[in-house]
Amino acid sequence: MEFGLFAANYGTCADPESAVAVARHAEAAGFESVWTGEHVVLPDPVPPRLPFEADLPFLDTTVALTLLASHTTRIKVASGIIVLPLRNPVLLAKELASIDVVSGGRLVVGVGAGYIPEEFAAVGVPLAGRQARVDEYLRALRALWTMEHPRFQGRYVSFEGIDAHPRPVRRPGPPIVVGGEGEAALTRAVTLANGWYGFSLDVDATGQCLDRLRRLRGAHDRPTELGPLEITVTPSGPLDRGVVARYEELGVDRLVLLPRPDAAGADRHRPVPLERILGTIDRAAQELLPR
Repeated sequence: MEFGLFAANYGTCADPESAVAVARHAEAAGFESVWTGEHVVLPDPVPPRLPFEADLPFLDTTVALTLLASHTTRIKVASGIIVLPLRNPVLLAKELASIDVVSGGRLVVGVGAGYIPEEFAAVGVPLAGRQARVDEYLRALRALWTMEHPRFQGRYVSFEGIDAHPRPVRRPGPPIVVGGEGEAALTRAVTLANGWYGFSLDVDATGQCLDRLRRLRGAHDRPTELGPLEITVTPSGPLDRGVVARYEELGVDRLVLLPRPDAAGADRHRPVPLERILGTIDRAAQELLPR
């Protein structure tokens, strides 16, 4: 079981010095990865359905990952997740390949379909059709990272007669993790990704998602080059060694902890004092990480 830390670019960690301090502390404590979140914009006023405030600060994911990579040496830097339909995949492929180079091959690319209508409207991307965009954009990213002469023809993006260097350090590219619990996301994880990421799930909910993933594995061919499906979860509820063991027994490979693990609802997205985040890292290292 590996351990990561979430919220490395928003709230408290929207402050660059705090973000670097958290990433370095997590690296020194033995954490395997630090994870960013993403919202390009937030609706104002915030509808009751959303668990955060409109003025919650988010550093851009690619900027934050570059910052964290440049101030650490071993810990992986991961997006959890990039709202992929809002991004131009050709530009994003360049940005992510550059982060992988800057980090020495430590990038994990987490993507999702997004869900906030106001965010899509602000960027000028229809909410309808976002699932198809994610599938197509993933294929376009891999074409740019792996093909000797990149070429892709799709409904939303097409290119040929181009090239883009540097390529990612890790071949055939950084691992791609798909977030989400819907049928489209789970199917995408099985057929197009190296891993799946479930956010704020307790042990029972995680087990249900993994059962669905197993059923989908039986219904869809998984390309052999993707390897085993790596399972990442941000746990919900109290966490101790016994609960960690239950996640591990289910087949979870990585737990990505919230900076305030006892928070729920809206509180989990409010800024947390830096000292409390560092304390969370220390307690997790002592009580949860393998020795």
